[in-house]
Amino acid sequence: MGLSLWPFLLLLLSQVNCSSSLSSFPSPLSMPLCHPDQSSALLQFKNSFSVPHDNLISFHCDIFHGIQSYPKTDSWKNGTNCCAWNGITCDNSTGHVIGIDLSCSQLQGTIHSNSSLFSLHHLQRLNLSYNDFTGSNLLSQFGWFANMTHLNLTTCNLAGQVPSEIAYLSKLVSLDLSWNGNLKLDELSLQRLIQNQTKLSELFFVEADMSLVSPRLFMNLSSSLRSLRLYDCQLKGRFPDNIFHFPNLHLLDVRYNPNLIGSLPKYNWSSPLKSLGLSETGFPIDLPNLISNLKSLRKLYLGGCNFTRLDLSHNQIKGNTPTWMFDVGKDTMKYLNLSNNFLTSIDQLPWKQMGYLDLHSNLLQGPLPVPPLGISFFSISRNKLSGMIPLLICNINSLKVLDLSHNNLSDIIPLCLGNFSDSLSVLDLRNNKFLGTIPKTFARGNSLRSLNLNDNQLEGALPQSLVNCRHLEVLDLGNNKINDTFPHWLGTLPNLRVLVLRKNRFQGPIGNPRTKFAFTNLRIIDLSHNEFHGQFPTNCFDHFKAMMNASTEKGELKYIGENYYLDSVIVVMKGLSMELVKIQNLFTTIDFSNNSFKGEIPDSIGELKSLKGLNLSHNKLESHMPSSLGKLTNLEWLDLSSNKLIGEIPIKLVDLTSLEVLNLSGNCLVGPIPQGNQFNTFSNDSYSGNLHLCGFPLTRSCGDDKGNQSLPSSTILKDDLKFWFHWKVILLGYGCGLLLGLGMGYLVFTTGKPKWLVNMVEGKQHNEHNKLR
Repeated sequence: MGLSLWPFLLLLLSQVNCSSSLSSFPSPLSMPLCHPDQSSALLQFKNSFSVPHDNLISFHCDIFHGIQSYPKTDSWKNGTNCCAWNGITCDNSTGHVIGIDLSCSQLQGTIHSNSSLFSLHHLQRLNLSYNDFTGSNLLSQFGWFANMTHLNLTTCNLAGQVPSEIAYLSKLVSLDLSWNGNLKLDELSLQRLIQNQTKLSELFFVEADMSLVSPRLFMNLSSSLRSLRLYDCQLKGRFPDNIFHFPNLHLLDVRYNPNLIGSLPKYNWSSPLKSLGLSETGFPIDLPNLISNLKSLRKLYLGGCNFTRLDLSHNQIKGNTPTWMFDVGKDTMKYLNLSNNFLTSIDQLPWKQMGYLDLHSNLLQGPLPVPPLGISFFSISRNKLSGMIPLLICNINSLKVLDLSHNNLSDIIPLCLGNFSDSLSVLDLRNNKFLGTIPKTFARGNSLRSLNLNDNQLEGALPQSLVNCRHLEVLDLGNNKINDTFPHWLGTLPNLRVLVLRKNRFQGPIGNPRTKFAFTNLRIIDLSHNEFHGQFPTNCFDHFKAMMNASTEKGELKYIGENYYLDSVIVVMKGLSMELVKIQNLFTTIDFSNNSFKGEIPDSIGELKSLKGLNLSHNKLESHMPSSLGKLTNLEWLDLSSNKLIGEIPIKLVDLTSLEVLNLSGNCLVGPIPQGNQFNTFSNDSYSGNLHLCGFPLTRSCGDDKGNQSLPSSTILKDDLKFWFHWKVILLGYGCGLLLGLGMGYLVFTTGKPKWLVNMVEGKQHNEHNKLR
């Protein structure tokens, strides 16, 4: 889009309030009696789920839609009329259950194909949105409800292929499968769905994978269509023009499909469209044409519109925040995203109902603005803010995410940040200039999941009140001046996955864990560049249970964090410092480098089969390299350089077929370098400073007796043994034949017998003599 058109992006990006899709079904005038078999089926369905009160998906209901989540199934009691239960609607005349609304009910569990839900054949409306059904596929049984008119399964963590049986729901008026993340839709299923749905009014597939679908199929949608959301569906190709002429279309959202192209009508275009989203698509935008034709588009009248959501991210808005923006939705705005622009100042934050405010990645300068009371998400990271954190921010006890990272903020961290909000889940203050000590006020019962104070100038000891953060998953305190011994007590935090203490002033021995179940969930630990000394903590590795099972959580790719905030961390990978902008659950690494540990590397390290990276370099380790390192088949980098390791390189390391970087330099290793697989790719630098190593890639030969004696793997070893056995048989045959031949020759020519053999040999010699003459 052109640079001069950005003020009109409001016309393209705001969204209608979607609370209507979550509303309960109307109560009947008279209460019919529920059928016992349907009551029993509902109770079975209820009992197949748990109802944890800390369900993260309920965050979306509370923040993005302003709907309080609560367990509706608490009212479902055996022996009572199910038609009176919360979320249940029955037919007034027959008593059949025709509606279930369990949206935002904090349900957690798996929907199985034999679920009692599918026995409720009279269902017309089913709303299970905003619950956690992780591990469930979108089952074909959802196509069994012949009378279904409304099906809402948005934000349920469903996965798999959208079954073609959904097309059997021929009475559908509304279908919402949005925000599941792992749903896929192929062309055949979509074609059947569109052909059979003649009454379809609402179709929402937000974030479904439709990369194999041709957009032209949508041209056959029913002309009764009112709302179509295809946000971030990986669509490619040309979007059909005829949809813009649908007589009832009020909402069309095809944003974030960068390979989707199309064109808007230019003449005789009269449309009831009220919401249109085309950002980050290939559509050419003619704003004068939009303004003149779309008379019903609410975003034309910015001053009088009651916006609830506004997304202007990833544009080129420059300079001061426009003053007219402060009048837009002042009393109604709940979501505002101005991230990734070029704003230099924002003088006020006047929105009274704001729940989500994202200003990250701009050029904002000056002091930190205080967000509105009642806000839950506030990110203003990656700007140029300076000064201290205002104490007024501690009055916002509704905050769940506070991200002030990557600025120039300074002074001490206010003590109140440790306990001002029981709901605070993320506190990210990294890459600033904070001084003093870490607040000692982390209260019991807090919800802190991620604490990142990396790259400041903090000093003193770690506050032991951190042990109250029972939900803590990520603790990053790297690149400060913290002076303390190793915090063994952190091992009692049951969910801790990432521990970064890199580049501080920690000192002393680590010793052995003091509890039986210490650090069992840890996946990333970085203690590098400190002053730890003493014996290498060999027993620690027995406790890293999460690093032991390489198959855990394989299949579905997951990251540490929630949908609204994904954690990131800087790690040294393969010798390079890199930022993981998202941390995969499967990513595991250990970095104890640049300390003064001595002693041996334990054999138990071979049990950490999920390990991707291991760095023990620049210590004083004096042992042999354990052959159990060869069991780390997922290992991609191994750095044991600058120690005092002795002995030979274990031949089992050749089995590490994922190994890309190896550094054994600066040790006292001897003998031949193993050959085969990844060892054929490593350069001299991997072995420099080991004066008694030999073999490829070094120019130093191992000699005839040992040269290239190392075998590439156990498989090759077996083949070579077979090969050697065959040659032994052949050599034995040659040896025996030679001795027998010499003996026979001596007898023949000394005795002259047998004569036929003597004559044959002498005759041949005579003939050769004649030829020469």
